Amino acid sequence: MTNELLKIKNLTTSFRIGDEYYAAVDDVSLTLNKNEVLGIVGESGSGKSALAFSIMRLHTRAKIEGEISLNNRNIVEMSKSKLNKIRGDEMAMIFQDPLTALNPLMPIGRQIEETLFLHNKRLGQQGRKKRVIELINLVGIPRAERVYEQFPHELSGGMRQRIIIAIAIANDPELLIADEPTTALDVTIQAQILDLIRELKEKIHAGIILITHDLGVVAEMADRVAVMYAGQIVEIATVERLFENPLHPYTRSLLNSVPTEGQDRLHVIQGVVPSLKNLPRTGCRFAERIPWVDASYHEENPTLHEVESGHFVRCTCHKHFYFLDKKEEQENVVS
Repeated sequence: MTNELLKIKNLTTSFRIGDEYYAAVDDVSLTLNKNEVLGIVGESGSGKSALAFSIMRLHTRAKIEGEISLNNRNIVEMSKSKLNKIRGDEMAMIFQDPLTALNPLMPIGRQIEETLFLHNKRLGQQGRKKRVIELINLVGIPRAERVYEQFPHELSGGMRQRIIIAIAIANDPELLIADEPTTALDVTIQAQILDLIRELKEKIHAGIILITHDLGVVAEMADRVAVMYAGQIVEIATVERLFENPLHPYTRSLLNSVPTEGQDRLHVIQGVVPSLKNLPRTGCRFAERIPWVDASYHEENPTLHEVESGHFVRCTCHKHFYFLDKKEEQENVVS
């Protein structure tokens, strides 16, 4: 019996700019098991949220190619009516900005009830209200009956984010995608939200995709980690192996950019993630940001190589990468 919940195979999501389509998610393949947390990390513009929205089929004007299978059913080929039946029920998403995700003109209770009404017709009005009160309590908000009647603007940022989580888990989804769930919150509330997500994983045994740029969150929460850069997965491994033995130059650069005790200076990754239109479509996409690594060390068409069981890295340049010293760094600044 397989434990595989989600399988993504050769997924490409392209957006139209002018007369051409440009891939923001480029030939991505991933799996997610039941009761597993898969962290997806990378800078802004790496394609993390585009991947999440592709899985949920929330892009309205994108061209999606490849396969996204949830419990062996290809979501890419599903009709809109079938998608509406499983979104909010079998799969759900925690959005990063609760103010835009919540309706400012509708009471909190009614917003949570909507997903119950759509996917659980057996519950009557009183049953739905009882379940909503349970959910508000479950996500750690006091005075649930009062919150039920309130509007989003009457709640704090942390409380609104908890309401988004309550909506996402209302029907005990098998797949839960959390897209930067703690970005706009202060450190104390961030810790509470992460503890809540961890508790929910144990309670509903969901497979969780956790999208973040915070490597500390990944170290604390994830079972496996996929590192994204410029629309591609450049490295994937268990969280232990990724932190013990990072290989891809981008992964190593990200980890080296995290402040540590006793560090005399903070590492800065040269350059920026290229825009969608200007992404190099051949060769190593990270090459421009590590110009001191000779071009001959990069693959012409980089692929993921399994370097140890379950640990994959893209491009052979990882064998030759090193960090510059301070003097070399000044000489190799990318203009």
